Amino acid sequence: MPQSPDQLFGNLFHDVQLGHIFADSKTFVDCIPKLVPGNIVALYEAEKHKPDFNLSAFVHEYFVVPEKVANDYVSDKTISTAEHINRLWDRLTRQADTPVEGSSRVPLPHQYVVPGGRFREIFYWDSYFTMLGLQPSGESTDRPGRVDLIRGMVDNFAYLIDTFGFVPNGNRTYFLSRSQPPFFALMVRLLAEIDGKETLVKYRKQLEKEYDFWMRGKHKLTDVQPVTQRVSKGGSHSALNRYWDDTPTPRPEAYRQEVELAEETEPLGVVPDVLFNHIRSACESGWDFSSRWFVDQKTMATIHTANIIPIDLQCLLYSLETALHDAALYSGDHKMAYDDYDWLIKDREKAIQQTFWNEETGLFHDYDITTNQQTSALTLAGVFPLFFKLATSGQAQRVHDRLKSDFLQAGGWVTTLNQTGQQWDWPNGWAPLQWMVYRGLMNYGFTETASEGRDRWLALNDKVFKATGKMMEKYNVVDAALTTGGGEYPNQDGFGWTNGVYLALDKDRAGVSAKE
Repeated sequence: MPQSPDQLFGNLFHDVQLGHIFADSKTFVDCIPKLVPGNIVALYEAEKHKPDFNLSAFVHEYFVVPEKVANDYVSDKTISTAEHINRLWDRLTRQADTPVEGSSRVPLPHQYVVPGGRFREIFYWDSYFTMLGLQPSGESTDRPGRVDLIRGMVDNFAYLIDTFGFVPNGNRTYFLSRSQPPFFALMVRLLAEIDGKETLVKYRKQLEKEYDFWMRGKHKLTDVQPVTQRVSKGGSHSALNRYWDDTPTPRPEAYRQEVELAEETEPLGVVPDVLFNHIRSACESGWDFSSRWFVDQKTMATIHTANIIPIDLQCLLYSLETALHDAALYSGDHKMAYDDYDWLIKDREKAIQQTFWNEETGLFHDYDITTNQQTSALTLAGVFPLFFKLATSGQAQRVHDRLKSDFLQAGGWVTTLNQTGQQWDWPNGWAPLQWMVYRGLMNYGFTETASEGRDRWLALNDKVFKATGKMMEKYNVVDAALTTGGGEYPNQDGFGWTNGVYLALDKDRAGVSAKE
């Protein structure tokens, strides 16, 4: 496994990150060393005690610092949002990488789309929602290369699975201890819509490897050891899954912030190693950060992500199991399809019904393995069973009613009902969740409400684009006059998954309108 910057540069890394050499902790971990890392470390140890030593000057002498996000791109605010996005794809596309010794970038063999802003690498779950827009973008502008870009990105993720045994959070060495929500099966199905069902056969081995990663340790589970890595005993069910990261240290890309958080919370009885593990596990969830992961639903000091069995993750693994079933079937391996995967699928379906549905609230909840009870957090993760058609019609009606009464805001669907200052909480809305809600409601015939949420989101995107010329990472859906808040960094523009979901929803809107 390639070493991450904290491993390569040791004391130098620690001193740079805590020395405020860069405002953003991510900057240094993305720097490219001009010499072999070991030589730079030796020079640092030899020079750092000299009276005229300047750490900032040393870093700039021996590292190539990432360029600041260019602001030279001038958007044409007179064109439509969709046309702007289609023009933007080339700017967000990166060609196949050339390996550089000591760089944190994990080279990819094919071109790919980055989110934008400070994110100069591919991200796992972002990419599925970006791909949603690449297909209609290609059709609407007569650019078949956008479909080639989808193929290249799927091949990149297959390459990462073959190389590491799973899809990392992103193609950086400091992301190699964790994954993200497993959307690879959905990417393969998206490509299968273009290239045919043999696509599932083509990527069967990678689908199997990813499933093995998420289920690793399943056969070691006992009453004495009911949880290990990403699996937990599921009561009467085979196994359920959680987000996890084995590394109990501050994330290199957020090092200073997390060292400071540990210092602030340790007097409260928070163990730093445990804190770091829960933070990293939240990053694997993609929801970093949210009251969804807090015991008190208020403060970061109570984060306990690894104690939670998330409803959305169970649904995504159900999707992976159905993809494996179909891949086996199309390969002619009927015995495995029906004897092995059928059982896993049915077991997962039962678990989702029995463990996560809450009759009182009318939503699917996460489950806390330390209390053996559902968490009380009400979030848009509860719509995932509708997206994957795992809810009964009665449950779907209850979810619809709760979403419409509490989550539908002026600019679309709000992520949670808790206002904590975290970015995956009220008042923020995120493109991937708008898509999951929209398709989930459409699956059960709630066309009017789904369309209302879609149209409010698209109108908000249009409004912000006309005002700023930008597509944003997230939006304040409660008060469109205000900016979003929360998170470890300012709101980013670009923005891959916002672009993809906008085009997919816009295409769906046109299709629905044409049928009316």
